[in-house]
Amino acid sequence: MNTENSYAARKQVMWGLVLIAVGVIFLLDRMDLVDVRGLWHYWPLLIVAAGINQTIGYPSAKEFRNGLWTVFIGLWLFAVFENFLGLTFRNSWPLFLLMWGLQMVLAPVIDRRFPQTKENDRA
Repeated sequence: MNTENSYAARKQVMWGLVLIAVGVIFLLDRMDLVDVRGLWHYWPLLIVAAGINQTIGYPSAKEFRNGLWTVFIGLWLFAVFENFLGLTFRNSWPLFLLMWGLQMVLAPVIDRRFPQTKENDRA
């Protein structure tokens, strides 16, 4: 199995496990064994998990950068919903400028570290 196939298989397994976990949580809630209302404020962490899934394994440079953005957005949403350090939607927008600048600074390093996609190799 080549690296692209193993990367795709790993992503599929990860999302399957997430769906199973969400299904178990909903089932336990329906059976009145767990109160899900207390867990809803953690939903942005699912976005973080998706971003981490994009960054591990054998991603291309573009997939890695997209994964970093996904992790950032998930953490930002979680921080805003939890009012971490007083962050709100209104006062936290400069974080996007900081992340954008960080991505621009790290882009050459990321491009050297991760393999190019097949489309870029043919072009």
